[in-house]
This record gives sequence, structure tokens and C-alpha cells, in this order.
Amino acid sequence: MSIPLRTSITLAVLLASFGSPPAQTLPPNLPSKEQLASDNKLFLFWARKMLKWEEPTDPVRIVGPIYFVGTTGLGVFLFTTPEGHILMNTGMPSSGPMIVDSIRKLGFKPEDIKILINAHAHIDHAGALAFMKKLTGAQLAVMKDDVAAMESGDRRDFKYGDDLAYEGVKVDRVLRDGDTIKLGDVLLTAYHTPGHTRGATTWIANLVVDGKAYVVAFPDGAGFNPGYRVAKDPSYPGMTDDYRNTHHTLEMIKPDIWLAQHNEYYNFDGKRKRAETEGVSAWIDPDGYRRFIAGKKRAFEDQVDEELVASNASK
Repeated sequence: MSIPLRTSITLAVLLASFGSPPAQTLPPNLPSKEQLASDNKLFLFWARKMLKWEEPTDPVRIVGPIYFVGTTGLGVFLFTTPEGHILMNTGMPSSGPMIVDSIRKLGFKPEDIKILINAHAHIDHAGALAFMKKLTGAQLAVMKDDVAAMESGDRRDFKYGDDLAYEGVKVDRVLRDGDTIKLGDVLLTAYHTPGHTRGATTWIANLVVDGKAYVVAFPDGAGFNPGYRVAKDPSYPGMTDDYRNTHHTLEMIKPDIWLAQHNEYYNFDGKRKRAETEGVSAWIDPDGYRRFIAGKKRAFEDQVDEELVASNASK
């Protein structure tokens, strides 16, 4: 499909944090880069529309105790154990009932969720945490630098102010880099990978399924949205170093399987289709992970160069 230059550039800006768009006819009235950067609600409108954040989709088993229970565009994951379950992310505020339906379709009870965890405190991943906590009574564990954002519903965000706020939720356990979550035979390690938010968290699961060991990664923190200032007068103090440290941390991880908060990142649709005949092997993708992290790092350094060049030109 041929896309006009202005449209393709605008779409690239819109999706900078989320990956490639699904194949579709693009609307002719996409906003400009400047509009997306300056109008927070406009950015959210187009992101949720283009990437189908609030459209339901069928749940699926990934590997062992890990199940996808998210929406068409957003990654939400259930870790099941005989002692109860762990839920990672919740998508948008409207997504709570969709997640509940997906969990029930798999034959599990949402009420058996004991622990809630999250990638970061933005509305598209934490928006329904309050809903899920009220339903389940589960304990919420959050990286220390995102606790204030989570409890306020991401009000006073360094980029979005109160424009993308949602119902705040009380944090029961404050996490620090390297802390673990254990329930039944599931062990998850939380790594502090700030940048996208101050408390962005990468999760690692180490599994043994049918006698085979798997490292499953859920990388986070490396993306930036339109309007972020990452180098010149950064959006929050220390952001530049945070991103570079996060890139280094993510480069050190060597997963067999990687999943993410945005389904475009890891080709969820393609892998799910292949898994119908290939099973778990369809999800194994260490090369894809390396390309993903390299792409995020390159996009960041390009943004740094762009900001510094613009700053020097204005002098």
C-alpha cells in the first residue's frame, strides 16, 4: 500500500513507542507530529484507535503457566498456579471486563488472582488495576519510582499532566531492582528499567516446562512518546542516563521467549497463528528480541541527535 509521505511520517511518530501498524487503510486526517506532541488527548485518541487497544481478542496459552488475556493491541498476561494466580498489566480502564471474560474462557477464576503486577503506570497498562483489585482483593506490587503515579492514577505526569489520568489504586508492596515475586511454582524477577516512566519495570520469568528450561522476558522502559524530551531539557531530571542504562540492562537479557505490553512489538498475531501448528516453538524468538532492543536504542540516539541539532541551530 502506498502511503503519502506526510501520512507515513506522522504514523511513524504516533507509533514510535508501539511498533508497526497493522495492515489497514489509513485515514486521511492523521494529525501532524507537532499536534501529537502537544495535544495529549489527541495522541491517546489516535493510539487507541489505530492500535485497537480496547478491542477484545481471544486468550491463548503461551508456555507453561503463562497465558495471554489482553486486548487486540495490548499485552495482559496471567500466570497460573495451584495456589492462585498473578496478573500482569490491565490495559485501558475499559479493559477490566474483557480481561475477566478471557480468564473465564481459559477455565480459570479471576477471583483466584492473588498478586497484581505492572510494567509502568500509564493508562494503557494500569487503567483497570483498580477494577481488578476490587474484584479480586489481590495485592498490588509496583516498582518504587512508579508508586506515586500508580496511587494517583498518573496525575501530574511529567508529560501528560492529568490528561491521561485513571482511577488510582493503593500499592501494597513496593519493589526495588532485583526483587522477586513468588506464588506457587512461578518466580518472577523485577528489574528497574526507567525511561518511559520513572518506575518502568522489566519482568523475567524462569520456567521449566516438560523438562525444558525457558527464560521469558517482558521488556519495558525503552520507548518514548511524541513530545518526550530525552536529551535537551529532558522531561524529567536524569532521563537521558535512565534510558541509556535501561538499554544496557535490556541488552544483557537473553530470553528464549519475549512478550510485551504492546502486541505489535513481538508479532503476537503472527506467533499465535503459527502456534496452532508449531506449539511453544512459535514463541521462541531470541533474534527478534535483539532486533527489538537494538531498534529502541537506535531510535533513542536518533532522537538525542535531533534535539541537540535543533538546539544548536536555534542559538
